[in-house]
Amino acid sequence: MERRSILKGAAGSAVIASTLGLPAIAQAQGRKILVIAAGQDIPNFDPHVATGYSASMLHRNTYDGLVRVVGAPPKVVPHLASSWTISPNGLEYVFKLNTAAKFHDGTPVTAHAVAYSFKRTLRLGKGNAWMIAGVVDPNGIEAVDVQTVRFKLLKPFAPFLSVLPWQFIVNPVLVETNKGSDDGQEFLRKNIAGSGRFKIKRAEAGNLYEFERVASPWLAGGNLDGAIWKIVRETSSQRLMVARGEVHFAVDLTSEDMDSLKDNPAVVRVLEPEFRTFSIKMNTAHGPLADINVRKAISHVFNYQGMLDAAGYAQLMVGPLPPGLMNDPKLKVPRTDLEMAKRYLAKSKYPNGGIKLTMVYVTGLEQQRRWSLVLLDSLKKLGIELEIKPTLWPDMVASTKTPQTTADFFPVYQTGNYADPDNVAFASYHSSRNGNWQNPVYNNPKVDALINKGRGEIDPKKRAAIYAELQQVLVDDAPDIFGVLEKRRLAYRKDVQNFVFTPVASNAIELQNLSLK
Repeated sequence: MERRSILKGAAGSAVIASTLGLPAIAQAQGRKILVIAAGQDIPNFDPHVATGYSASMLHRNTYDGLVRVVGAPPKVVPHLASSWTISPNGLEYVFKLNTAAKFHDGTPVTAHAVAYSFKRTLRLGKGNAWMIAGVVDPNGIEAVDVQTVRFKLLKPFAPFLSVLPWQFIVNPVLVETNKGSDDGQEFLRKNIAGSGRFKIKRAEAGNLYEFERVASPWLAGGNLDGAIWKIVRETSSQRLMVARGEVHFAVDLTSEDMDSLKDNPAVVRVLEPEFRTFSIKMNTAHGPLADINVRKAISHVFNYQGMLDAAGYAQLMVGPLPPGLMNDPKLKVPRTDLEMAKRYLAKSKYPNGGIKLTMVYVTGLEQQRRWSLVLLDSLKKLGIELEIKPTLWPDMVASTKTPQTTADFFPVYQTGNYADPDNVAFASYHSSRNGNWQNPVYNNPKVDALINKGRGEIDPKKRAAIYAELQQVLVDDAPDIFGVLEKRRLAYRKDVQNFVFTPVASNAIELQNLSLK
């Protein structure tokens, strides 16, 4: 692959030449620009609408939450809030804001701004609203004074502090000025109204997103002047670029990529377990997979060992929840059994197969392409054809709006944003998430009831029993092919300083404390 310019020259910007390694050039004229190779575009800048690892990367660097999450195991630490108190019954949280916090326009981050942001999140009901919906009511959010905000929860919610890093605070004056008829959604789709250390300088869909440090960040951090989120679809290209020094970070690498980088002295490999599942969701609401017996047949014909062999640094999932999040390791889950698969298919509307199904996967993600081929080969044994469609991520997201536009098979990486079973359970299986890439169509009232009960229970033993029952119900209903738990695979150049791995949203790189030599 030829080295070529990633950025076109601009006044005050680092010029990246085709003849030199990028880390050296990115520091030209005293500027320090971190470049990240990633396969996913940032479809929307609105922190109360967009989700996915690329959107999370943008939000956590241009906006702030009341708290942050750091380290392994993940720990909640102060951010906009310098301190907080919790009532003994777990229903009231009072936060004191850091008086230094300010938005990009220089105005202070106030309790009013916090209350406004949470109310907007709940009003829109999109993005990360699912984390607090049914837990926080707009009437229970109060700006006590300029620096104090109180939340009165509708019911106890064990992971409340853990979800707060993903509830971002917007500048209410800026949003209201550009409110329009859609509560500021059109404005925030392409503009930033945050307080984070960085702002967006340039956005070129399909190419790159350029971050620039604000003139006077309210919180101290690393020495970065800016960063580039460079779209590189092919994981092999990401690997070559980080190996050659053309980018500092690569975030979508395969096991083979990691092996190839093993002996490169200039590259640091990150191979760490995290709360990250990969499953292949089935369209339970439209088409042949609405038949539970077809789903069970597929769950038993699938070549799990083939998937594991293609995964590399991974282990097979045992049900819907990952280890460490109340997963039941003794849960009996489907494994490859052709005779069992044929018996289930015989009970279905398609006893002889003879159907053609479709699977999409993210363009350029080699791992997903391989797993698509494993599924294709598996389905042939039941007389079922599979059409495999590489698709750009924004188009995949858009396709999940209705059951009719959702593919029969939709692969999903579910990376934990907080260390609690509610994260995976609610996002992946609650019907309120329908029309979203995390759960396009699955709707089971019994599952909804168990998820609601589990997230509101603060007694650990009672919660464990609820999630044990939930896992069994999901396995019995077979909405997914429960796939693999991969180790996170990241690689970065050794001149990147102060990177600390945390097993939540680890590919949504946080720039706050990073530095370049």
